[in-house]
Amino acid sequence: PALFMENARKGSIVSRANSIGSTSASSVPNTDDEDSDYHQEPFKESYKDQRRRAHTQAEQKRRDAIKKGYNDLQAIVPTCEQQDFSISSQKLSKAIVLQKTIDYIQFLHKEKKKQEEEVSTLRKDVMALKIMKVNYEQIVKAHQDNPNEGKNQVSDEVKFSVFQGIMDSLFQSFNASISVTSFQELSACVFSWIEEQCKPQTLRDVVIGVLHKVKSQLY
Repeated sequence: PALFMENARKGSIVSRANSIGSTSASSVPNTDDEDSDYHQEPFKESYKDQRRRAHTQAEQKRRDAIKKGYNDLQAIVPTCEQQDFSISSQKLSKAIVLQKTIDYIQFLHKEKKKQEEEVSTLRKDVMALKIMKVNYEQIVKAHQDNPNEGKNQVSDEVKFSVFQGIMDSLFQSFNASISVTSFQELSACVFSWIEEQCKPQTLRDVVIGVLHKVKSQLY
C-alpha cells in the first residue's frame, strides 16, 4: 500500500507539471509571427523616412538655388553693392535686389539703344567717306590721264578774288538787314535775310557780277 500511494503521488505531480507546462506554452506567443511583425513595422517606418528625407533634400536644393541666384545678382548688378560702410553688415532684402536688377536692366536697354543709334550714325559717316573717297580717286585718275589739263586752270589768286567778291556782296546785304538788339530779333532777321538774299537767282546774279568785275580787272 505504501508503494502504491508513492507511485500515485508521483503520477499526480507529473500530471500537474505537464498541465502547467502546456498552459505556459500556450500562453507564450509564436516567435515566428513576432519576428515577422517586428521586421515589417520598421520597413514601413523606413520608407516614410526615406520619402521625408527626399522631400527635405529637394526643398533644400531649391532654396540653395534661389539663394545662389540672389547672390549672383548682387555680384553682377553694380547698384547692389553696398556703398555705405555703416550699413555694410545689413543684408539687402530680396525685394530690393529684384528692384535694383530691374532698374539696371532698363538702364542697359537704354544704353544699348543709344549705342545702336551711334553705330547707325557711324555707318552713315563711313558710307559717305567711301563715296567721297571714290570721287577723289576718280578726280586723281582724271588728272593722271590728262596731265596737261591743269595748265589752263584758274590760279588760286583769281579764285580767292571771286570768293572775296561774293562774300563782300553778301556781307553788305547782311549788315544792312540784320539787327542785334536782341537774340529773338537777330534770329528773325537772319531767317528773313536768308529767304530774301540767298535765293538761287539772287546768288546767280551776285556771282555773275563778281565774275564780270574780276574779268575786267584781269583783262
